[in-house]
Amino acid sequence: MKPTLLVLAAGMGSRYGGLKQMDPMGPNGETVLDYSVYDAIRAGFGRVVFIIREDFADAFREGVGSRFADRIQVDYAFQKLTDLPEGFEVPEGRTKPWGTSHAIRAARDLVKESFAVINADDFYGADAYVCAANFLTHPRAELARAHYAMVGYPLINTLSDHGDVNRGICATNEDALLTTVEEYVNIEREADGVVRGNALDGTRREVSETSPVSMNFWAFSHCFFDFLEHEFTEFLKINGKLEKSECYIPTVVDALIRAGKADCTVLETSSHWFGVTYPDDKQHVVASIARLIEAGEYPANLS
Repeated sequence: MKPTLLVLAAGMGSRYGGLKQMDPMGPNGETVLDYSVYDAIRAGFGRVVFIIREDFADAFREGVGSRFADRIQVDYAFQKLTDLPEGFEVPEGRTKPWGTSHAIRAARDLVKESFAVINADDFYGADAYVCAANFLTHPRAELARAHYAMVGYPLINTLSDHGDVNRGICATNEDALLTTVEEYVNIEREADGVVRGNALDGTRREVSETSPVSMNFWAFSHCFFDFLEHEFTEFLKINGKLEKSECYIPTVVDALIRAGKADCTVLETSSHWFGVTYPDDKQHVVASIARLIEAGEYPANLS
């Protein structure tokens, strides 16, 4: 069975249409999402599931989903603030959903096969989808633990020329398995040419340019939904009454690794990640896509 691609698009919001996710980046008005789905199809994914919110479902179907309906099976799952495990309620004053893990959970009754997860507004590159598809279509037996993967980009391929960025710096063992993810903020190349960032303890440290970082491109077998339900429930027991708490995918994966329930291979990719963190980043993304087209990696017109 071909794997499914889950696209985290609930953050596009009710202001859909004017957000960076729908900003033209290609020479014929292509958006980042157009390139993502194009790369997924040619890598061997058989379906795309957009995780969105109900309040802009009609506009999303018409403006986004309809563009892909004749090329790949398209489905939708809805991230709802009130979609919680039995026994939990939304605390008073909370208006935001519960983070990326909660978003994946929205597809639990829709996805029955292995799947990858991406952000709607990130350009991951063709090789990244090939790496994820190869991992998902050649599964290892899940006896002692489950086997997942994360596409890891060298930090240098994810920096912005227009400001600092926040990244999860990954450490791996000799088998390329993820051991830890350490969050750094305000990462940038400083005047002396050295890349530095602030660790969570507040200290500013040098960060290796070749360190793999997570850009939220994950590959999971279906059993992840069962583990996710347990971990999300445990999260709510501790943080469920907080107004702004969120449960992130790396937090869940880290908990499963620590508990010996899963391991996570860091897949090396030759692709560059592109994203629009700052307004001036758009020019870089547009130019980068143009170079990829000139090199023959993409046609000038995706349709």
